[in-house]
Amino acid sequence: MTRDVEGAKAFYGAALGWTFAPMPMPDGTYWLVMAGGEAPVAGLFDIHMMDDTQMQPHWMSYIAVDDVDARLEAAVGAGGSILRPPFDVEGVGRIATVRDPEGAVTGWMTPVEPS
Repeated sequence: MTRDVEGAKAFYGAALGWTFAPMPMPDGTYWLVMAGGEAPVAGLFDIHMMDDTQMQPHWMSYIAVDDVDARLEAAVGAGGSILRPPFDVEGVGRIATVRDPEGAVTGWMTPVEPS
């Protein structure tokens, strides 16, 4: 997540040889990151897509789960909180953002089955 998408693309492209493919979203462009092939290895987007101008630029890890909706109920029951409710990304999966009781933030995703 960055405030300067073009600057981040320039840096990681030059430093790591990454290339980028746009994936239009309702609230902006999500950039798929490729490292030496056609399969995406990461994603890049403008922090403003999260509606959070106070957030600092950072990388976020995602955890694959069997049923994101059920796991979110368990997370809240265990003292966590939901920062971004579940949403679907066509061809990718169902995603939510979770904060654990100590404040660590991760994305949780139920990936779509490969076709």
